[in-house]
Amino acid sequence: MPSRSVTILVPVFNEEEVIELFLETLFTHLAEIEATEFEVLFVDDGSRDASLSIIQNLATRDSRISYLSLSRNFGKERAMIAGLDAVTTDAVIIMDVDLQDPPGLISEMIQEWRNGADDVYAKRRTRHGENWLKRTTAHAYYRILQRTTRIEVQQNTGDFRLLDRKCIDALTLFRESERYTKGMFSWIGFTKKEILFDRDPRAAGRTKWNYGGLINLAIDGITSFTTAPLRVSTVLGILVSLAAFIYLIVIVLRTLLWGSDLQGYPSMMVVILFLGGVQLLSVGVIGEYIGRIFNESKNRPLYLIGQQHRGAPH
Repeated sequence: MPSRSVTILVPVFNEEEVIELFLETLFTHLAEIEATEFEVLFVDDGSRDASLSIIQNLATRDSRISYLSLSRNFGKERAMIAGLDAVTTDAVIIMDVDLQDPPGLISEMIQEWRNGADDVYAKRRTRHGENWLKRTTAHAYYRILQRTTRIEVQQNTGDFRLLDRKCIDALTLFRESERYTKGMFSWIGFTKKEILFDRDPRAAGRTKWNYGGLINLAIDGITSFTTAPLRVSTVLGILVSLAAFIYLIVIVLRTLLWGSDLQGYPSMMVVILFLGGVQLLSVGVIGEYIGRIFNESKNRPLYLIGQQHRGAPH
């Protein structure tokens, strides 16, 4: 079996409580995999706790550990592209440090990769530690996204996956600032293989996601891969205009046949408020797209690196 090299890419933001446990668990599983050299690349996304110092200390003791420290918090999406830009190995495995992505799946991922798959992604069979509202909204979001985009979006999957070198090279071509990496994984295509797993609760620490952040990510996903909201606004505008025209004809005919009266103030106010709401909604949708055009036109760098250290895969 020919030897291959794999980078374990781990974005980190304020995870001081779990880093050492993650590495201990990870290295236990990596030791069981033959004919594969591993590098663990941490991307510290501007942590404000002791995460970076812990990683630096661990890197002095194990040459397999590398790290990039971004100059500030840029967000997980940009932390991932920073890591992908730095990967020089045959493949990369992206995973979270909180052990919700089980390291025990890595051997299966590598086996599927050796069998010819370019993108081996882990799909959640169950989502322990998540409440009913989060599971329901996530399911509804994926249904909406799938119905409004022309690419097949994998449901109940995260960033935990193995990507071949050709997938890495393809993803690094995406330099847009408003990033939705889960959609990019689908967009690039290549041979994909699904692995099911049960998602456990966090091993330690607290999640950095809240509903505000998840809503922003959902909006980024929809606006990045489909113009359906703009079309909905157009169709809604046509329907409302048609209804208003019909209502105008009704008013004119009623006046001609039965004369004018002063009735209808409540219905008039309802129509005015409805039309105003539709207009504001349409302007808001257009504004979302214009805002993204504005951000992309500035052409700023996606991230800045403050410190870095590269070890040697083995």
